[in-house]
Amino acid sequence: MKRLQNKVTIITGASSGIGAATAQLFADEDALVYLCDIQDDMGEGLAEEIVQSGAKAKYCHLDVRDEQQWDSILSRISQEHGHIDVLVNNAGIGGAPVHLKVEDYPVNDWDKTIAINATGVFLGTKYAARFMKQTGGGSIINISSVYGLVGTTRGASYTASKGAVRIFTKAAAVQYSQDNIRVNSVHPGFIETPQAASLLSDPQVRSDLINQTPVGRLGTVDDIKYGILYLASDESSYMTGSEFVIDGGITAR
Repeated sequence: MKRLQNKVTIITGASSGIGAATAQLFADEDALVYLCDIQDDMGEGLAEEIVQSGAKAKYCHLDVRDEQQWDSILSRISQEHGHIDVLVNNAGIGGAPVHLKVEDYPVNDWDKTIAINATGVFLGTKYAARFMKQTGGGSIINISSVYGLVGTTRGASYTASKGAVRIFTKAAAVQYSQDNIRVNSVHPGFIETPQAASLLSDPQVRSDLINQTPVGRLGTVDDIKYGILYLASDESSYMTGSEFVIDGGITAR
């Protein structure tokens, strides 16, 4: 039996990177996968690729900052299938400019990062929980970062947003524990993704990040997707409010 058989799953930021890899893995595990993103061409192409492989996927345009879009999409999915089983709040941005200290950081950049990385997670959880309560529960997986656990010289808004995801996850986990809704956060280390490509293209930065990682390499999307799969599956039924750290040992120092 496949690990996500008959589960209706929703993944934000699903057009590329960790979201895309997770969508493909969920589909391989027999889930119906809704890929949600604002990168429509990429998302539609990936959904079509998954369908052509014999699995089940659909694409939806979703700006995670827009509450009306969340309400509309999740209402439609619930009406069509009668249940929503898994939500992966993965959509996020790195926050820019990363080299500035707090005293010089533009408030507009701060607001945008918080809106996508933190408010987007809040809105997804808000609407998914409403439907999951009605059908016996589910799993909500919020993608944070090692920088949701420790500070960094790069990107104060990013660190703040990912820290917010971490502690919000714990609050939601406690609130919904009696509704059989599990809420956990995933904390990737330094991962090779399209979002990180510009940062990692600097040889010095790349070398510095590898040197900070005890296992001696950057992570891949495959390193992260299997952790997300575990949290989505019934195998993790006793796990809620937890931090799933997949960082090559960075936070062990």
